[in-house]
Formats: sequence, C-alpha cells, structure tokens
Amino acid sequence: MASLGQELVSGTAQKTPSLPDLNILQGAPVFQDKLHVGRPNIGNRDRLIERINDILDRKWLTNNGPYVQEFEQQIANFIGVKHCIATCNATIGLEIAIRAAGLKGEVIIPSFTFIATAHALQWQEITPVFCDIDPLTHTIDPQKIESMITPRTTGIIGVHLWGQACNIEILSKIASKHNLKLIFDAAHAFGCSYQGQMIGNFGELEVFSFHATKFLNSFEGGAVVTNNDELAAKIRLMENFGFAGLDNAVYVGTNGKMSEVSAAMGITSLESIHEFIEVNYQNYKSYEHELFGLPGVSLFKYNRAEKNTYQYIVLEVNESITHITRDQIIDILHTNNIIARKYFYPGCHRMKPYNSYFPHAGLLLPETERLSDRVLILPTGTSIDKFQIQSITKIIKDVIAEAMKNLPAGNNTVDISLN
Repeated sequence: MASLGQELVSGTAQKTPSLPDLNILQGAPVFQDKLHVGRPNIGNRDRLIERINDILDRKWLTNNGPYVQEFEQQIANFIGVKHCIATCNATIGLEIAIRAAGLKGEVIIPSFTFIATAHALQWQEITPVFCDIDPLTHTIDPQKIESMITPRTTGIIGVHLWGQACNIEILSKIASKHNLKLIFDAAHAFGCSYQGQMIGNFGELEVFSFHATKFLNSFEGGAVVTNNDELAAKIRLMENFGFAGLDNAVYVGTNGKMSEVSAAMGITSLESIHEFIEVNYQNYKSYEHELFGLPGVSLFKYNRAEKNTYQYIVLEVNESITHITRDQIIDILHTNNIIARKYFYPGCHRMKPYNSYFPHAGLLLPETERLSDRVLILPTGTSIDKFQIQSITKIIKDVIAEAMKNLPAGNNTVDISLN
C-alpha cells in the first residue's frame, strides 16, 4: 500500500481528502526515538541482577529449578488456581495444552486473534474453524458457534482479548451440551477477572503469555494453569520429554520448560505488578481524556467492575466519519516514530495457509473483517507518560480535523460521542 504521503503527491487516494498543509507531514518526527507498542516493563533491575547472579552461582540454569518452582507457586497463588506449569513460551504452552486436553479433528476459534492460536492447532494437524466475533467485546460470538459444530468438532478455544474475558458462561453451556472440550487462550488476560473470579480458573485449562511485550513478562515465557489434577500431571510430563524420573520416559513429550533466568524475570515482574497496572490505568485515563469527543474514533472501554490491567490502548477508526483510513493514520504516526500497530490484521483466515484452505471464510466473518480494518493499538506502559500521550493524541486529532475540513458542503452532522 502506498504511504499517505505518496497518495497525497500522486492524488490516488480515493476515499479521503488530500492534506497538503498538514504540518505533521513536514519536518522532523515529533519523537526522536521510536515509541513501540508493548515496550517491556523491567521492574526492579537490582533485584533482577541479584537473582541472575544467584542462578549463575548455583549453576542450575533450567530443568525445574528453584526460581521456576517459585514463579509457578506465585502465579498459582495470585490467581487462586491449583496448578501452574511454566513454559518456555505461550505458543508451546498452547500446543501442549491442546494435546493434553485431547483435541483433534476440528476446533472452533476466533479468527480475530494472534496467528499462534491457529498455528498451535494446525501444527498438530487439527483444523481451526474460524468463528466471527461480537463487535462490542471483540471476543468470539457464542451465538455463531453452534452452526459451526460438525461430527469432527472436539473443542472450542476462546480467546480473552485485551484482557476482557469471553462470555465464559455461554461457552461453557455450549461445550457441555455438545460434549466439547473448552480451553482458553488467555495470553492477554493475566491479572484480569470474569464475574469476580480471576481468569485462569475456567474451562479445562487456560494459557498465559509472559512474552516481553506483555505488561508482565519473563523475557520470554508462558504458563498453563488448571484445576484439573490429571491434566496438570500430563502437562508436566509433556513439557519435559515425557520423563517421569531419571531415564524414564513414559509419555510422548517435547521440551517446553521455562529457564531459570526467565523465571527470575517473572518473579521480579510480579513484585511490581501493581505499579505496572497503575501506570497502565493512568495512561488509559489520559488517552480517554485526550480522545474524548473525537469524531469517528472509539476507545475500547474496559469493564470497571472487573479486575483489568489496561495493557492495551485499542482504538477503532470509522473511516466514514474521519474521512481518513486507519492505515493512513498509522502511516502518519509511524513517520513521527509512534509505532502504532494493527491488531489482529488481517485476521487469521486471510493469512497462509488458512486463506488457501478456506478462501471464502470471510463471508462468515463480517465483524472480524470490519474490525481488523479499523483497530489501531497505541503505546502504553512504563515507557510512556501523559505528556507523550498528549503529543500522540494531538497528532491523531490534527489529522482527523484536517481531513474533515474537506467535508462536502452541508455535511456537518457527525457523531462526536466516544463510543
């Protein structure tokens, strides 16, 4: 796609007016250094280095060391779940979880998710069947699931998006009615709740991500959590080659173990979790304040009745009102070193290999296609402050204001509410 600047020069933009006098298209970027979405929170550096030195002194770098055991226990205690099995990353955790839960054949998932959700199934020759989403929650639409169940369907994977839980109650009823396994990709949802109970306690199991881009990270890592004793025992075998003791492989497994240094980072992050959440919350409120009343832009609203981590600043851009596309806004932000992102563009069903398997899937996914063309994610976390947020949002407001100057005569009725 041509950049907005190229479109302005060539005059090829079809849906938006030209912005020849827009100041932010001229001169140096507003920010000298790039502001990334998901820039890591570090926590107490001294405590981290102290732990790493202890690991080096012990010479116990992996294989269920004391830091991994401590991290698992702290995670289990924090969310009130019986079992936590730390993994090298969330994708491997999800693959192990899928196998441990006995999924096969076809599994229903949303297309509006990170590609790893689909790949974790396809990697094991399980067919992901893509379901549309609820346009308000951005999570899988339970009303669309039953029509997709076939004799080959063995399970449902719900994805808690932006930290907001799926409609677990209805998903559980559907799974029970059709004798399907229900598991959750909770990569976005550590520290969040559903109906007052911490996410991690639902379905057969749930999988967290502690990747560097998550608000709480272990450099690279994940965890599978469950209240099912049998599943937990199976997952522990599977993440360590199936070994049930020295030289005694009793199960087909892989190497999914978390390292000690990752666990040390995870523990250090947990010590600062409330600080991270408070920073995210204050950033969210700043964005909410700055963007209030901006025509055509909706800020995703978190449910204040639940526990949230506010780790994603999610905007929807309605081009019919803004008269400038989401992609064009991102182009302008990028030229100013604000590395905004398009989550989860273009949807799993439009990526390989799924677009060749299901070339007409989009016909059943209108809300997914609509949302994937509208969502814009902005930077937050401990590397961002309210003054930077003011600069980021000023660019967005200036761009939209300039675009709307060229509205056709008489077209002055726009919805300026923040939906």
